[in-house]
Amino acid sequence: MVETDYYELLGVERTADDRTIKAAYRRLAMECHPDRHGGCSDQEAKFKAINEAYDCLKDPQKRAAYDRFGKAAFQNGGGGFGGGNGQGFDGFSDIFSSIFGEFMDSRGARQNAARGADLRYDLELTLEEAFSGKQAEIEVETLQPCAPCEGDGSRGTSKPQTCRTCNGVGKVRAQQGFFMVERGCPACYGHGVTIADPCPQCEGEGRVLKRRNLSIQVPAGVDEGTRIRVGGEGEAGVRGAPNGDLYLFVHMARHPLFGRDGTTLVAECPVTFTTAALGGQITVPGIDGNPIDIKIPPGIQSGETLRQRGQGMSVLNGRGRGDLVTRVLVETPTKLTAKQKELLGQFRDTETGEECPASRSFFSRIKEKLGS
Repeated sequence: MVETDYYELLGVERTADDRTIKAAYRRLAMECHPDRHGGCSDQEAKFKAINEAYDCLKDPQKRAAYDRFGKAAFQNGGGGFGGGNGQGFDGFSDIFSSIFGEFMDSRGARQNAARGADLRYDLELTLEEAFSGKQAEIEVETLQPCAPCEGDGSRGTSKPQTCRTCNGVGKVRAQQGFFMVERGCPACYGHGVTIADPCPQCEGEGRVLKRRNLSIQVPAGVDEGTRIRVGGEGEAGVRGAPNGDLYLFVHMARHPLFGRDGTTLVAECPVTFTTAALGGQITVPGIDGNPIDIKIPPGIQSGETLRQRGQGMSVLNGRGRGDLVTRVLVETPTKLTAKQKELLGQFRDTETGEECPASRSFFSRIKEKLGS
């Protein structure tokens, strides 16, 4: 008998990351859930196979063992794993679940499986919006409670009944050698209830895919990569279980004038060589919309910086603002009139070397090096 490869079963490459594997599993699990197909035995078998594949590939240690030995890694004598006679549980996976499951999550398998998934939304902001904060209006497509059945998955007066196999716990136990093995109930698939007459709108799931408009307050001072959690705005849980959360990931649009380093804004400002030599003043627009006058001291060199305290970005979840750092770039003129050239020539004729000490020192060292 040819074994079905777990990667092929989920429709992913062997190099797929955890996120891709999880997305493929969720899609297939929804498509093949037995409640959607009237308890079809073929769909039930496929649903179990998909869960088996995901249970293996989501765990780094199990996945590594499977990549090396295949399913033999979880059978007697296979790659050093296994144990027992292989009856009453699905091998390596169930042993781990039965021993460590309750210690890793006190809520239990049923609540873990039923809780709605978390959602991610990528939000792009301008630097001005990040400075002042924003009431963001977003649209998300997510699973929401089904209106006709009010989220319980049943039709009309028919209501979900406590599962007789697990007595509503969502898990069953079986003795296997020295171990008491615990796994999801095969009759209710971990929900704890069964539905005799599923709602035709949601096919017993208790939730349907809908678009939602949300208004979310983005605080001032957010930066690239800031994550904003909005509790309970993720996918609806299965049949009334708790919702997941919504996570907004902030991305910053490129600004034409300012760069950013935390709460510090950086601007590169070209100045004429006469302003750099004689001193002067330039005006730049502040991030808050107010103009900022910056004094240029005489003799400033290209690349030097000037700091304006309290003119930078807002502090996230705090008070005050960072600084504005202006990097001065001295611009050499490229288009000169005859009169300007004449005046510059006259200035050059009066130079003694004391006007530009760095240049004088540099060429003095060169002369010494050459022995001139």
